[in-house]
Amino acid sequence: MERSELDLINESKQNPRAFEPLYKKYFDQLYSFIFYRVNDADTAKEITSQVFLKALSKIHQFQYKGLPFSSWLYRIAINECNIHYRSSKHSRIVVLDEKTIDYLTSEMGTSTIFDEDLFQQLELVIQKLKPEQVQLVQLRFFDELSFKEIGQILDVTENNAKVKLYRVLDKIRSKMNVQ
Repeated sequence: MERSELDLINESKQNPRAFEPLYKKYFDQLYSFIFYRVNDADTAKEITSQVFLKALSKIHQFQYKGLPFSSWLYRIAINECNIHYRSSKHSRIVVLDEKTIDYLTSEMGTSTIFDEDLFQQLELVIQKLKPEQVQLVQLRFFDELSFKEIGQILDVTENNAKVKLYRVLDKIRSKMNVQ
């Protein structure tokens, strides 16, 4: 019988070796999440390592409140990415691809055929958004998370996550002059 995630978390509070299955379960997912934010494999590996190091060192503070363990890890990952950008001279990265643009434009109600002009225009508009706004767009369209998951990660209600995201989409739409 497979041990539950909660059992592994509780065991990890007593024995750091019990954390290994959690690390293996979430490493690829968090690495991908971070890579989309930094667009550099070495930096993504370094930040991912920091996330798990912090998670392990603070596992005793984790309290199960009905939210998935992954939400807690994502929050740590977001904080580590923010620390990376504050402490370095690098600017935030937004990696767009055709699939992401299609998903984003269809959600905005402006579904159009992909073209280079749209790509460049969208990239410029997203780069000018506030970091919190970019984060919402990334969580929804790059990481393809549900509003419930976004709310859990950002510690807001599902409805609040949805409202905030649609405000950002309205802002993008108005800056792109797309109806």
